[in-house]
Amino acid sequence: MSKNWITAKLPEFVRDVLRDFCQVSQQLEQEFQNFDRTGLIRFQFFKDILGERTNKGQLWHLKDIAHILFKHDSSARLIGQYLDWSLGYIFHECMKLKEDAYQQENYRPWFKNIQSQQSLSPEERLITQELLHVIEQTKESIAREVKRVRFIQFHCRRLFILYLPHHRDNPLLARFLFARQELVKNVFKSAYDELIQAIYAKTPENLYLLAARSLRSGGWLHEARQAISKAHEISPENKLVLQEIQLIDSSLKI
Repeated sequence: MSKNWITAKLPEFVRDVLRDFCQVSQQLEQEFQNFDRTGLIRFQFFKDILGERTNKGQLWHLKDIAHILFKHDSSARLIGQYLDWSLGYIFHECMKLKEDAYQQENYRPWFKNIQSQQSLSPEERLITQELLHVIEQTKESIAREVKRVRFIQFHCRRLFILYLPHHRDNPLLARFLFARQELVKNVFKSAYDELIQAIYAKTPENLYLLAARSLRSGGWLHEARQAISKAHEISPENKLVLQEIQLIDSSLKI
């Protein structure tokens, strides 16, 4: 990948990293809530979200795209490096969770079955008990890994609030925030308003203006009209908003 190509794609990478973080975070939290209730982690879940080197899942793609983005984005260099490290950390912790889940799902029942056999010699029974004890310890590992991923996710949300204001003019970011508002709210929770305030503090209408421009350029005229209507509610005298309304309405009449 050439440096010029990467620079041209940075707006997409910014959007993609936030989008994939939100989607991955939502899926992880659902799995972790199930763990809170049942004490179980599903191997298949982590196999799917991680994928493998030749068929990467969403979390693996997120790690790779984040590394490209934060290596080449000169804005908020330290914050970007922290985000890059944090997303990579989540990836590697989930690799551990996948392996621990595999041990719990496949080998724990196997050891339990052997332990129940009456034909075991005293030596075999002792070895079985000791090896099963190691498998049981993965439960403690899973609890620690889940706690660490949640901790890093919390700090990723804080880091995005510091990082994304450097991309307040990114129309693809604005379009994502408009189109997937409920997803972003679900992930950022009480910090959602702080996120939007940090990015568009002085000109809150710009979220919807930029989203409308991006949607119009993509041919999504009705969605663009919805976005620009929100911008007009916030700033009815804004000349750029009024111009965008005219452009969208003219296109809708064609």
